Amino acid sequence: MKFLEKYDFTKEEIAEFLNNSPKKLIDAVKDNKKLVGENINYLKDLGVTNYKEIFLEYYDMFLMDHSNFVQIFSKYEPEDLIEKLKQIKVVEYL
Repeated sequence: MKFLEKYDFTKEEIAEFLNNSPKKLIDAVKDNKKLVGENINYLKDLGVTNYKEIFLEYYDMFLMDHSNFVQIFSKYEPEDLIEKLKQIKVVEYL
């Protein structure tokens, strides 16, 4: 999971992810590093500052096809989306 350090995750955040996630999903994230990275970068590029919290809570969402991932978030104005995502539980309703 060292690849997450490229996206500014700390060793502690990565350890938390590994300790609190099912092995099957950890393996899926490892097997789909490029896809996960594209989806993380999409949120970062939008200006979402709590993208790490979102990943740690909804990591399975980051395994979604990139075009589908973008489609979920592109329904909203970027400024509104960034504001909404500050309340992490809102992700469930997007």
